[in-house]
Amino acid sequence: MLNGRAEAGEVLHFSEDPTITAFTPHVARTARQAEPYVWAVDAANCPDYWFPRQCPRAMAWAVPATTAADRDRILGPGGGDRVHAVEHGWLEAIRTTRLYAYRLPADQFTARGDSAHVATTTVIPLGPPEPVGDLFALHEAAGIQLRVLPRLHAFWDAVVAGSLGFSGIRLRNALP
Repeated sequence: MLNGRAEAGEVLHFSEDPTITAFTPHVARTARQAEPYVWAVDAANCPDYWFPRQCPRAMAWAVPATTAADRDRILGPGGGDRVHAVEHGWLEAIRTTRLYAYRLPADQFTARGDSAHVATTTVIPLGPPEPVGDLFALHEAAGIQLRVLPRLHAFWDAVVAGSLGFSGIRLRNALP
């Protein structure tokens, strides 16, 4: 995989399992809805998944309504338009996890919210899974600041109180 992103007409599903041959809708253990889905992301949201599956991460990015003060406070000077934050304890897993991207036909999915795409029927990948490669290098190539913190919660609290766009994934796995 050259850039860890979906191409036109496809969405991606990221997994540490390179043996999946079909994606069957299911209700995840942590789901907030009762409907079974196959989940995938589009090109713009692929960077949210350049992590080990269970890794807690807090992400923030500039949007048109972002104030200069919030940009400086959260993104920092010279930090670009996006930051992903993780805890120190996850660095080794980020370095060593082998992550794979499954390319899936976008026409079998519907958008759900700003980032997710869901299918309600079994989906067959367009080809074999592709190794995503070095997760640090993907962030660097995309111009995404990767911040390493002792704990995520103070950062997350600051992000959600401001004017940036944001997303938090697996925050329940963050240190208290």
